[in-house]
Amino acid sequence: MEKLNKITKLKNFVYYNIFIERFNKKINFKFPNDFYRWDMIKFLQTNRNIENYLEIGCDQDQLFSKINIKNKVGVDPVSGGNVRKLSDDFFTTNKSNFDLVFIDGLHEYNQVKKDILNSLKFLNPNGIILVHDCLPSSMSKQAVPRYRMSWNGNVWKAIVDLRCEKNIEIFTCEIDQGIAIIQNKNNTDLLSINKKPIELKFYDFYNNYKKYMRVISLEDFKKIFN
Repeated sequence: MEKLNKITKLKNFVYYNIFIERFNKKINFKFPNDFYRWDMIKFLQTNRNIENYLEIGCDQDQLFSKINIKNKVGVDPVSGGNVRKLSDDFFTTNKSNFDLVFIDGLHEYNQVKKDILNSLKFLNPNGIILVHDCLPSSMSKQAVPRYRMSWNGNVWKAIVDLRCEKNIEIFTCEIDQGIAIIQNKNNTDLLSINKKPIELKFYDFYNNYKKYMRVISLEDFKKIFN
């Protein structure tokens, strides 16, 4: 993740708090401290035939290095993985399908939505997409432009947007900063909201996140995907 200098952080802080939103309440998510994204992938491996894996956004291979799957592709324009490209460029020339995709690239609404929709095109039947950083606990952790290092971005807005689609099934598991689980199938809990997702504020998320994100516990995840 790119570093921010003090001047940029201050400028972005002032801009966001003056022109976008000011909201101080926080959400106390109860993320387990013994089950992370690599544990979720291992769980899915034990219950499904996963031979082809794609990771978008590898950073320092915190996750990619732990993946033990027959065919794995890691896409990052700067570091990590094994394909040095922007995700848009990768999908333009990609000809492979995947059983599991993990998205942890640019944490901004437009790019996250694009990465999800592109991944759905190359998902095998019964395949799964996982999206990291879906449950920000405070306004500052989801602010775009970013002004702090510990940052989820507004990934959550892309999930809310796609929860309104009839043919995309989505849950969000309350682990490891929030991980969305996405499948190419009928949406059994279609979301309807009065605003465009990109127009939502953290205030809206704070008051409606369980409904917006279709939040499930780790125990629920294991029951659903066992």
